[in-house]
Order: sequence, then C-alpha cells, then structure tokens
Amino acid sequence: MDNSTIGMLAVGVLLVLMALRVPIGFALAAVAFGGTWAVRGPRPAASILQNLPYEFTAHWTLTAVPMFLLMGALAGNSGMTHDLFRALRMAFGRMRGGIAIATNFAGAGFAAACGSSMATTATLGRIAVPEMLKAGYSPALATGVASAVGTLGAIIPPSIMMIVYAIFAEVSAGKMLIAGILPGILTAVAYAVAINILVRVRPQTAPPIAPEALAPVEKRRILLRTWPLPVLSLGVIGGIYTGLVSPTEAGALGAILAFGVAILRRSLTRAVIRSSLHETVTTTASILFIATGALLFTRFLALTGLPYELAGMIDQMGTDPLVIVLGASVVYLVFGCFLDPLGVLLLTLPVVLPIFHAADIDPIWIGVIIVKYLEIGMLTPPLGLNVFVMKGVVGDRVPLGTIFRGVSLFLAAEVVVMTLLIAFPQIVTFLPNLM
Repeated sequence: MDNSTIGMLAVGVLLVLMALRVPIGFALAAVAFGGTWAVRGPRPAASILQNLPYEFTAHWTLTAVPMFLLMGALAGNSGMTHDLFRALRMAFGRMRGGIAIATNFAGAGFAAACGSSMATTATLGRIAVPEMLKAGYSPALATGVASAVGTLGAIIPPSIMMIVYAIFAEVSAGKMLIAGILPGILTAVAYAVAINILVRVRPQTAPPIAPEALAPVEKRRILLRTWPLPVLSLGVIGGIYTGLVSPTEAGALGAILAFGVAILRRSLTRAVIRSSLHETVTTTASILFIATGALLFTRFLALTGLPYELAGMIDQMGTDPLVIVLGASVVYLVFGCFLDPLGVLLLTLPVVLPIFHAADIDPIWIGVIIVKYLEIGMLTPPLGLNVFVMKGVVGDRVPLGTIFRGVSLFLAAEVVVMTLLIAFPQIVTFLPNLM
C-alpha cells in the first residue's frame, strides 16, 4: 500500500472516530501516530509523539492564548461584560439581532487586537454567548457569530499568519498586513448583513428585547459603566501599534489591565480570581490539546506526500491565473477541513509559491486569498477548529451540531466575500499600493 493511500485511509478513519464522538484531540493524535507507524515505523512515530507536542506548546507566540483568555474571564466574572451588554441591549434592543451584530463588530475589534482566531473565539464564547442566550437568541446564532468572527484574527492586522506568509513569499510584511484591512472590514460587514437577513427571514432566532424603562440619568450611568472594555481594547491595540508591546506580549498587557480595572471597580474578589484562573487553565488545555493533535496530523500527512500530489494537480491545470487560483481554492478548502491553518500554510507554500510566480499572480493578493481560505477552514466540518474551541467553552449547553449549523450562515457570507476578492483584486491591493 503506497503512502498516499495510507493518508486517504487515515482521513477516513478520522471521520469515523469523530462520528463515534471520540474527543477530537485524541482522535487526531491517535490517527497521526498510527499513520506515521504505518508509513515510517514505530520509532519515528514515537519520536514525533514525544517531541512535537512539547515543541508546539512551548512556542512563545502561544502564550497570547491563555493571557487573552484570562483577560476575557476576568472581564466576564467581574461584571464588566454585564454592563457592556446591558448598554448594548439599551442601544440595540429594539433592533432584531442587534446584539449579534454588535458582537460581530466587537469581535472584529478584539481579533484585530490579539491576532488569534482561537483566542478571539474562546473569549467571545465566554463573554458574548451567555449574554445572547440570556436574551433569547437561538444557540445556533449566538455560537455561530462568536465562532465566525474569530477568523478575522488572521486577516485584520496584526496577524501571525500574514507575517509567516510574507516571510515565505519574500514580500513586505508591512504591505501584507495592510492588505488585510479592507478584506477584514468587508468580511465583518458581510457577517452583519447576513445576520440582518437571517433575523428578518426567521424572527424567532433573535427576539427583540424590550427596552428597560430607565430615566435619562440611569441611562447615562449605564453608559459610563461600560468604560472598562473600551479601556482594555484601546490599551491592547495602542500597546501594539505604538510598539510598546508585541502582539504576543499584548495578551499579558490585557490581563494586567483587566486585573487593574477589576480592582478599580472593587469587583476583584477571591472567587473571581479563582474562577477566572480555573476557566483559563481548562480552556487553554482544551485548545492546545486540539491544536497539538492537528499539528501531529499535519506532520503525518506531510509524510504521506498527499499534499504534494494535490499541489501537482494544480500545476497540471495550465497557466491561466484564474484556473490556478480556483484550483488552489479547492485544495486549501479541503485542507482547511482537516488541518490547522498554520500547519497547512507551512506545508504548502514551498510547493505552490513557484506555481503562482510562474503564472505572474500578485503575491500580496494571493496571500490574502490563501489566508482567507485557511480561516474559512476553521469553520467547516469535520475539523472546524473554531467550532471545537467554542464547544470547549460552552460545554454541554450547546451541542456541536448546533454550532456547526450556526456557522453555516457565515460560510454563506464568505462565499460572497471570496467572490468579490477574486473578482476585484483591487480590494486587497489598494492600500498596499498606496504605501
């Protein structure tokens, strides 16, 4: 049996294990270990299982994940988010789906601050989803919007994915980061439009919230009490763009600011600290376990040579740029269904970049297209990492199938966004060309 056949069989086994409700992280690691054993033997399989998990989890950039999770947990447990969503209900309660739309744009801003899809999803799952469920929103819409908007973390700068691509493609990292601004804004707007359409077609998904009968003084007091979260967001974003901290260090800055704000609000109790730390540790462990399994599976598929065969199929499509881009789109969408985005990026770029260069395709434009497809893969079954991160946050309150059903609305919006980005490359290249 050749290695490519082993790779395809492994994908089938993974699907069966997931259908049997085997924990996704364990299923990925087990299939990767067994597949590596079949391809290379027991010693390489044991070596990968021994070394890769530590090398991945000990990576410096991953420290941003628990720090941003801690920031979100402190904000939620100390009551900061309650005040914000009370203000949102006051401002958008009359609008059907208003809190979901507000969560969408708030999540886009947070994604821009932290640059991590998984961290954004986990934080919004902790902060926004419970508030929407309390307000009567359908679980599918509440978890769907919080899962989908996390993908903007890889598009809106700062973005580690964009920087990695710029290094491999030998293009300006600054231009690459700037190129993600307009596509990120376009995606957030498309999500908002999708929510608006859904709640008009199916009003029961987001019932209007009866506005509270409040005096003007009380309304002003509620608005004033929302200052903590803008301070946290501006502190993190300002720290990044002024060069005070790196995107990774910004997670620690956000956690420190959250502690400080909670102290100023006199809401930092032992119970708040204990519950916030517990949530941070358990959620971080869940996220890293899934991501490590995905990395192991990525390494196994690389050993089978399956990714290179798919890249060869693209090369055989000819030299027409549109045909090559559409072929690459299929490959990256398929990979995104099963593998972690950064792993796919590192695995495929050495193969596909020469193909793009030969077809004279703008490396900035195709870089944004690739990153967008990889982030879309974080929402698609069977291995939508953002969906599983959301499941880890909400626990048994929302079934996994419900979350996947919720993100389907935003996948439909992504079809429109990707069509526009491919048909009009100027959306991507306009800002970089001004530099």
